[in-house]
Amino acid sequence: MKRSGKAALQAGYWISYLFLIMVILGVLYGREENVAEAKIEKAFIILTFFAIIPSVISFYSFYYFIFPKFFQKKKFLQTFIFGTSISLFAALLGYTILNNYFAETCSEEMGSSDFIGIILFMTLITEISGVIALLLQGFITWFEELKLREDLTKRNHEIEMALVKSQLDPHFLFNTINNIDVLIIRDPELASSFLNKLSDIMRFMLYETKSDLISLAREIEYIEKYIELQRIRTANQNYIQLEIIGKLENCRIAPMLFIPFIENAVKHTTNKKIPEAIKIKIELKGDHIDFYCVNKYESHGNPEEKDGGLGNDLIQRRLDLLYKSNYRLKVEKQKNQYSVKLRITNG
Repeated sequence: MKRSGKAALQAGYWISYLFLIMVILGVLYGREENVAEAKIEKAFIILTFFAIIPSVISFYSFYYFIFPKFFQKKKFLQTFIFGTSISLFAALLGYTILNNYFAETCSEEMGSSDFIGIILFMTLITEISGVIALLLQGFITWFEELKLREDLTKRNHEIEMALVKSQLDPHFLFNTINNIDVLIIRDPELASSFLNKLSDIMRFMLYETKSDLISLAREIEYIEKYIELQRIRTANQNYIQLEIIGKLENCRIAPMLFIPFIENAVKHTTNKKIPEAIKIKIELKGDHIDFYCVNKYESHGNPEEKDGGLGNDLIQRRLDLLYKSNYRLKVEKQKNQYSVKLRITNG
């Protein structure tokens, strides 16, 4: 929600609050004829320090501190304790100012009212303002999350289309099918195995990527099949190296999170005869997943100028939407080498 919208909601609340105070003043003095202006002024001073200033303190303390620190994290006991403490402090502050600076006004208008009763009543008023602040901030947060989900759905659709176009490009399909065609005569069983892998890859990209999260094991299974299909295009079996470190159980990530980096590395590596031209490592470290992808390229080429692949800007936008601040991406381009390092929070 824009700042103007948030400001309008707050302004609406305070206008309603002040209107209620005016109504109270009208009820108190509306029936009296020729009410002295001084009397109304004294009543307004009392209401200012009795209800307005303490409520402002409570409202914005709940709005900016209590909600993000406790309420949003479902720490309801801490919300109650800190909220009540702040409301009590605001009430005591207002009452102290009234007694110290407007003692004569208080004695005339409030009489010898019970101190504890007044403080409890003031605390209740400020607590109500705090609760309204929680509701208001909760509505704003819900609205922003709703807009974020809509944006994420839209971005994911764009990325899915880009991934399909990028991964299922004619060159990859035709080269793979031609290589399998050659194998049919030489080794029918191996050709059938590769054909099944190609079918699995297409099924994975077209159907399984629609889920918000998939298991890391499933993602790695797809990566392994993609690498095997790339290896049949060269006699160098050490062309791509994949290393997996850690246990994959109960680990879930967004689908096709690592694939775009690997696909880009394959496209940008022109010399497939170089040993370990592409090195990939996926490592689970506590609550983090680390992904490394390094590929070598000819010094006269620029991997960012190659056609095809999914751009880093689009990849980063997707990471921003999915993981917000819970990831770190570092891309480095050195002479003859291009590296990607990605760390995301597990779960």
